Amino acid sequence: MPYWRLSSVYFFYFAVVGAISPYWGLYLESVAFSPAEIGLLSAIPMITKIAAPNIWGVLADFSGRRLTIIQLGALGACVFFCGVFISNNLLWLAFFITVFSFFWNAILSQFEVVTLNHLGDQAHDYSRIRLWGSIGFIVAVVGLGLLFDAVSVTHLPLVIFIFLLGIFLSTLTLPREKRSRKSGSPGNFLKVLRAPIVIIFFAVMVLLQVSHGVYYTFYSIYLESLEYSRTLIGVMWAIGVIAEIVLFLKMPLLLRRFSAEHLLLFTLGITALRWAVIGWLADWLVLLVLAQLIHAFSFGAAHALSVEFVRVRFGRKSQGQGQALYSALCFGGGNAIGAYLSGILWQISAEAAFLLSLLVTLAALLIFQLTAERYQFFDKQPCVIS
Repeated sequence: MPYWRLSSVYFFYFAVVGAISPYWGLYLESVAFSPAEIGLLSAIPMITKIAAPNIWGVLADFSGRRLTIIQLGALGACVFFCGVFISNNLLWLAFFITVFSFFWNAILSQFEVVTLNHLGDQAHDYSRIRLWGSIGFIVAVVGLGLLFDAVSVTHLPLVIFIFLLGIFLSTLTLPREKRSRKSGSPGNFLKVLRAPIVIIFFAVMVLLQVSHGVYYTFYSIYLESLEYSRTLIGVMWAIGVIAEIVLFLKMPLLLRRFSAEHLLLFTLGITALRWAVIGWLADWLVLLVLAQLIHAFSFGAAHALSVEFVRVRFGRKSQGQGQALYSALCFGGGNAIGAYLSGILWQISAEAAFLLSLLVTLAALLIFQLTAERYQFFDKQPCVIS
């Protein structure tokens, strides 16, 4: 198993996320975009994620050239991101961010399948590889926080481009998989997709990701308005991801003591508490740190449980399309709706935006609670996340 080569792709991919999530809003603010425009430009990559992963997923499943698709996505992301260096015009940026993110969104869902295929019967080692993505995120958020306290945040696009280039070069080191022809059929995929248990689970996850929209778009701007330094803002983001790493490593222990359904219920409930704390008590540093520790569940546990749900429900033959659909609906549609609505509500107040996050998380909790007794969402002993 090419452990370090797989891990390096996760490292650079999430280093890009670690550069964009905390600092993209600050960068856009520094070049004089309004909150509504920041919300729109931040929503574009999420909107393209609704369709792009599914298009790439179908191509990968039916061509059998999954690694080639990933490499094409990484190269296209590098090339089209360069448009950001040319102009800060709103329409210009919107166009190039749209094309960049179309290629960018080819990478992760298909790379998850490549990783699981390389792991084979060692699927329990998934978290050991995936945690390098979390490490890449931490390196980016902390390092850039220190950097942007010393230099202008307008240097952010250059840093992102370097990380994107790292992804592309890392994908070139990966061994080719054996080509498999037409590994899935549209009929089988659509049959699984129409199942009520799948529809309900995805609806819950979409609502959870809607609640994250304000966090990913305005969290850094919010903390800066409360006079936190950019170094401390980076540390806050890092605390969340460190908690996420610990969660990934401790997931086997949690699953031996609690059912996956109970873990997800707990995740939804504590995530609602997180948004309440950030929205109304963020000027208390100790409480803000505690809220960031909840990221272990609001992202880490939710994502790990979702990957497992898709693995079991869609089976090996439709893995590419299943993981792409999860990425598209939840991280695409959910985050896009959340980012756009938060851009509108932010002009009213930060509290209004975080109230939206709180309410949609409670809605997700209610839906899952009411349906968990009727449907068995998870196998008795999930394995990928362990």
